[in-house]
Amino acid sequence: MAQKIIDMRSRPAFLHDFYGKTPGTPSFEVVKWLNGRVGSKDKEHFTRSSSAEEFVKEIKGTGITASVVVGRDTPGIKHTNDEIKSMTDPFKELIGIGSVDPYAMGIRAAVNEVERAVEKLKLKGINVEPAFGSPPVAADDRQFYPVYDACDKLGVPVTIMSGPTAANHDLVHPSAVANIARSFPTLTIVCYHGFYPYVNEILGVALRYENVHIVPDMYIFGPGGGLYVEAANGTMGEQILFGSSYPFRPMGQSVEDYGKLGFSSNAIDKVMYKNAKRVLKLSV
Repeated sequence: MAQKIIDMRSRPAFLHDFYGKTPGTPSFEVVKWLNGRVGSKDKEHFTRSSSAEEFVKEIKGTGITASVVVGRDTPGIKHTNDEIKSMTDPFKELIGIGSVDPYAMGIRAAVNEVERAVEKLKLKGINVEPAFGSPPVAADDRQFYPVYDACDKLGVPVTIMSGPTAANHDLVHPSAVANIARSFPTLTIVCYHGFYPYVNEILGVALRYENVHIVPDMYIFGPGGGLYVEAANGTMGEQILFGSSYPFRPMGQSVEDYGKLGFSSNAIDKVMYKNAKRVLKLSV
């Protein structure tokens, strides 16, 4: 296992009901259900992150060097960039990524917010969730291109939310990522949830475009997830990154389980640490 670990996708439960903040609610039960579907041994582990202090305590307890807290801007869930900044700033173990929605904000306001989040708040990247917005669209929707252009010019990655929880799977097909990578060849693109279940397709895109990076996080444990490992062990060792997807999987168990997936000794340190450090331009 790698000496240092950067978790590329993590959010504490206290941040929102969607992450299991309130026991007895339907959202709490959904978090438990999803934990079960991706192999969590303790389906209520997330209750331990009831505050930022407890969240960081758990991070330290797992041996993770730093965790990336990903902002969100969708109709149902919004964390302002200032909120992400204020939560992550006091702790060297937390790294913040901001978020924008150009449909909700308008293009000019979204670009301005990207610039503010990166230059003033010092967040390390910008998250977008085109298929989860209103209207839901594919990631290569032209409304998002000014956001990609701004991230490209600022030298920060854009992270794109994907995965089988989208209402329309056609909107999370990796062909959209190919179009973005072709249009912005110097933009660092990070694909959360590994565009599962389109494993072959996203790996084909990343094979063609070296600026595409994949965080399969909890879906690496799904059927077909072994292909991500095969890619990392082959010619794509610089493009696969570890993420626990906490609170939907225990961070400690995910670290342990990644070590059992068959990553080569050459790939594991890149996947668990070096690739994230390079992509986010970190000094940890």
